[in-house]
Amino acid sequence: MSSGTKKTEAEIAILKEGGAILAKILKQLVAYAGPGISTEDIDDRAIQLAEEYGVEPVLLGYHPNFADQPYPAALCTSINNVVQHGVPRSDEVLRDGDILNLDMTIGHKGLIVDSGLTVPVGTIDAESQRLIDVTREARALGIKEARPGNYTGDIGHAIETFVHKHGFSVVEALCGHGVGYAVHEDPMIPNVGKPGTGVKIEVGHVFAIEPIVNIGDKDVIFDDEGDGYSVYTADGSRSAHFEHTVAVTKNGPVILTTEK
Repeated sequence: MSSGTKKTEAEIAILKEGGAILAKILKQLVAYAGPGISTEDIDDRAIQLAEEYGVEPVLLGYHPNFADQPYPAALCTSINNVVQHGVPRSDEVLRDGDILNLDMTIGHKGLIVDSGLTVPVGTIDAESQRLIDVTREARALGIKEARPGNYTGDIGHAIETFVHKHGFSVVEALCGHGVGYAVHEDPMIPNVGKPGTGVKIEVGHVFAIEPIVNIGDKDVIFDDEGDGYSVYTADGSRSAHFEHTVAVTKNGPVILTTEK
């Protein structure tokens, strides 16, 4: 596994600027999303906000190697049992009790940041709220391990240990990744792992750390015959995802996708 690229302090400063903008956009999208709003409405708002902030919605038209066609939207909108990569649609309308994952990637001054979060729509049940809380905390614990001298396996181990302690499962078919010069860079960062294994973490690494957690089983289904992007829980249970772009500095991890 490649150790991936390292970014300079100047590049990390630009990434932090972009990350602050992305955090503001996501905050506004969360406020906009609610019962009766379609996921296409949210995507339209995301494109509008990207234009207002002068950033590039790099997922729009992005063509990953696993897909037959470019991604048709500015962000991924994944509801309930959609694990990741849900494609916004005009006929997909949010309902009270849903949980919604918003995942967006933007370009700012030639560099790319990636962030996502899962939020309740209206009033949700207690187990869904617990899923959200555990996944958010798993991200925080994974980020703490992103420090010089550690390994990517330390990140995954921290995430899976915490998630399993709370009775949920970790999706292993998808993972975090390097980011900055491109949407996806080496190294891949699984959300499971053994301490001291994987790629050694060094100053200048920039990672998208993103636990994906299911209430039920870890297995997922890729919608190759449908929109070509959506990934579902195999058992129909709900899934949550939280993601930050994080820079590794000599003093430890610094979250870039947060408001200043």
